[in-house]
Amino acid sequence: MNPEQTRLQGLLSLACDIQPREVRATLSSFVLVLTLMAAYYLLRPVRDAMASDWTDAELSWLWTFTFFFSAIAVTVYGGAVANVRFRRLVPAVYGFFALSFVLFYLGTQLLPSRTLLDKSFYVWISVFSLFHISVFWSFMADLFSRPQATRLFGFIAAGASTGGLLGPALAALLVKDVGTDQLLLIASVLLILTMPTIGLLQKLKASSLGNSEVGDQHRDVEHIGGNPFAGYTEFLKTPFLLAIGVFILLYTSISSFVYFELKNLLVDYDREARSQIWAMMDLVVNSLTILVAAFATGRMAKHMGLSFTLASVPVLITAGLLVVASAPIIGVVIALQVIRRAGNYAITRPAREILFTAVDREARFKAKPVIDIVIYRGGDMLNAWAFTALTQGLNLSLAAVASVGAGIALAWAATGIYLGRRFDQMQLPQSELPE
Repeated sequence: MNPEQTRLQGLLSLACDIQPREVRATLSSFVLVLTLMAAYYLLRPVRDAMASDWTDAELSWLWTFTFFFSAIAVTVYGGAVANVRFRRLVPAVYGFFALSFVLFYLGTQLLPSRTLLDKSFYVWISVFSLFHISVFWSFMADLFSRPQATRLFGFIAAGASTGGLLGPALAALLVKDVGTDQLLLIASVLLILTMPTIGLLQKLKASSLGNSEVGDQHRDVEHIGGNPFAGYTEFLKTPFLLAIGVFILLYTSISSFVYFELKNLLVDYDREARSQIWAMMDLVVNSLTILVAAFATGRMAKHMGLSFTLASVPVLITAGLLVVASAPIIGVVIALQVIRRAGNYAITRPAREILFTAVDREARFKAKPVIDIVIYRGGDMLNAWAFTALTQGLNLSLAAVASVGAGIALAWAATGIYLGRRFDQMQLPQSELPE
């Protein structure tokens, strides 16, 4: 190792427990997710700006369409997983989305009416928002061994939040000069730029990381095989995967409850003040996420265990919701929203992704999108209606709803503890024994 590499490894060691041979793959993974998230956050403001042109009913229908199109997309992706050579699978996914953004751009230039195109774009970006990151973490679970994932996934996750800061900044910088339509082409270029990094990581898996056997046990390394619906059947027949699905559903419940409570408490503020509050929350959340994910999550998972890591944020949310139940004021709910989002991005999400290093490649690439996308979007839809039923159907106060949310958060914490213990009990293959 040359002096520059030694210094770089020393700097990274301040953030996470990294070994010299892991530096190149870890930094490449960080850059990959940063680029992916920058591409998404470049287009997210374009999508969200469209929503103001539609009624609540129109937007609700678009959310419903998003759920169904997500289910269709996961099924089509399952067919691709079964038939596309594995080394080409991840680049093909991002290449497909890049092409779709080019086609949307052409639509903006050629179609006389943009109403249907804009609504289609809103749904498509909502599908992309979960799809691209789910595929990335499937790739990571197939790249790193379980001990490596426990130490390094937190730092890699900080790349996502870094991209979440750079994407909107790039959009704000460019939109006045090039317009919103051109952002589609820029996002497409960013996705294309990920392909060399993906190829490099595939090579580093065997060379630097020494993980040529991770994900390949008892399977053809060229094709995963199966059928387009294997992800659904794998999810339904595997208790461990079902538990992860429950964990996601409970998370979406808390997300919906906190979001709707904050929305209702902001009703007395004007639109400019609301926008400022949401923008400041985004800034604080992304800044906290980078710090915690880069410097704390990996050490927490390694030294405190996955059960503690998965349950830590739900326990904090339980306490926060109990405080809201006793004092349903705007400042408390804002703090709770910041803790929830930053805790999810920095701690809960990378810890949840570590779980997928304990399953085979078919589960990682077929069942995981079912959980990350279909279950997640289904939970969003169901929990929005559940909150409405509690407030408008049963006429419960915000404090009472917060108490219900605290009970859900406790169940969320318990599920996290179970998943962590089950993960620890699953037998490690010889090639993945702790180093």
